[in-house]
Amino acid sequence: MSLYDDAVLVLKGYEGQRELRQDYLDHLAAHPDGMWKACHAGHVTASALVIDPERGRVLLTLHGKLRMWLQMGGHCEPGDASLAAAALREATEESGIPGLTLLAGGPVRLDRHAIPPPCHCHFDVQYAAVAAPDAAHAISDESLDLRWFPYGEVVEVADESVVRLVEATRARLGV
Repeated sequence: MSLYDDAVLVLKGYEGQRELRQDYLDHLAAHPDGMWKACHAGHVTASALVIDPERGRVLLTLHGKLRMWLQMGGHCEPGDASLAAAALREATEESGIPGLTLLAGGPVRLDRHAIPPPCHCHFDVQYAAVAAPDAAHAISDESLDLRWFPYGEVVEVADESVVRLVEATRARLGV
């Protein structure tokens, strides 16, 4: 199965955010290359919020280009077998934490956002990745800093999209 086909299946199976989900599906139907950065009309990206549920915290990256505290994530690559695999790869690369596992249940939420040129629009499919409580992180080349934040402090450092992702993840966890 191609990454495009996987994305369509994942999105069709995602039960939340119905209008936005349909926008994603419509975009992919109109743009067969909509999974790739080269699609300047916008493209699907995959991200994952790294969480430590035992300690009630999330790991955020201070993005090097955007200079914002964000979840780990980015563009899909030809070697990605699925959106979930792309999100897990991005989370592992950007956090430096081996052995992350995606939270069961598929994507936690969707977030469409504009990015400064040359990218125009990201149709982000957001997952949550669970880290062990003793996991050691390492800053990647794409990041200025990595830091654990208690759930309640995210609102003080991150934008509304990250806050909504934390809230949706906590709802999925039941905390």
